Amino acid sequence: MTDVPHDPRSIHVNTDPSPQPTVVPAGAPPEVQPVRRGPRRRRFGLGSLVLTLLAILIIAGMLLAGMAWSSWRGVERVDLESVLVGSDGGTNYLVVGTDSRDGVAADAENAGLIFGEGIAGERTDTIAVLRVEDGVVSLLAIPRDLYLPIDGGSPSRINAAFARGGPASLARTIQAELGIGIDHYLEVDFAGFLGLVDALGGVTIDLPFPARDPKSGLDIPQAGPVELDSAMALAYVRSRNYIELVDGQERRDPTADLGRVQRQQKFLGALFAELGTTVNPFTMLDALDAVADNVRVDSGLSLRDAARLGLAVRGASPGTATVPTTRFITDAGADVLLLDAGAGEVLAPFRS
Repeated sequence: MTDVPHDPRSIHVNTDPSPQPTVVPAGAPPEVQPVRRGPRRRRFGLGSLVLTLLAILIIAGMLLAGMAWSSWRGVERVDLESVLVGSDGGTNYLVVGTDSRDGVAADAENAGLIFGEGIAGERTDTIAVLRVEDGVVSLLAIPRDLYLPIDGGSPSRINAAFARGGPASLARTIQAELGIGIDHYLEVDFAGFLGLVDALGGVTIDLPFPARDPKSGLDIPQAGPVELDSAMALAYVRSRNYIELVDGQERRDPTADLGRVQRQQKFLGALFAELGTTVNPFTMLDALDAVADNVRVDSGLSLRDAARLGLAVRGASPGTATVPTTRFITDAGADVLLLDAGAGEVLAPFRS
């Protein structure tokens, strides 16, 4: 039989079925027979576990991102590109809460007080500037009774700017009269507010005294930490006739709108804290879904921008301030607020 030249790249397979003798070199130790075991199990080590978890997180992240994008597409946009001048330092968000009743169910708790009688149109219930700079969150409340030139014209209450010319007029008025550059705009109505609180399962407020307001529907009979549901939370932030029970005596808050602004700031701080303790991403998506149809933002605000804002305020304890004002009675007898002469010190951090 002719020898076939050996190719080092080849693998020789013996096709002869007869057993072949094993040649043991002289002096070699006796052969140790291998111990026969059952089928070998694959070891699921730490590396495999980490890779599996990463895969789950990636898939979940892609799913959640898709769901978030779906909700985000439902948010109404307002074209303010030619209006917003921006700030030089941090990012200023003009945050507006309106009293629009669109989307509020007719059988909602406190519906009679929410809808009222003869209420039409849409007005600003809350106006604030939220600033984020180097991880620090600050909130400046603007009383809606602040009396100043509206959009470069005759003076009136600042909420008249929104009623007359919408977000653009309000933004121009704040930028011109308060000297605060605005980067982005966010607006939420009653239905969005109710949906957000419901999605979070309530918001806890620490009250020093029991409180009520028959005009807003507020009725909290106990002091201390109280979890407010959506209806009671809305009644709390809307209250302008706030009555506390102190040592068995009812005491009405004499500051009216200014007191309401302070309570709104307190509630926002509690809301941020509630968001900070929420670790379930699906709860956050529920919150986004709850407000998507009842929110307006400027057309330049992207989903990534909104996510950054959410991460900034989540669990934050914002520094709060209110535009300093002085009470003033107009020639027509209207009780309004004028910008205080020393307001510059409070406004300065939001102007830079």
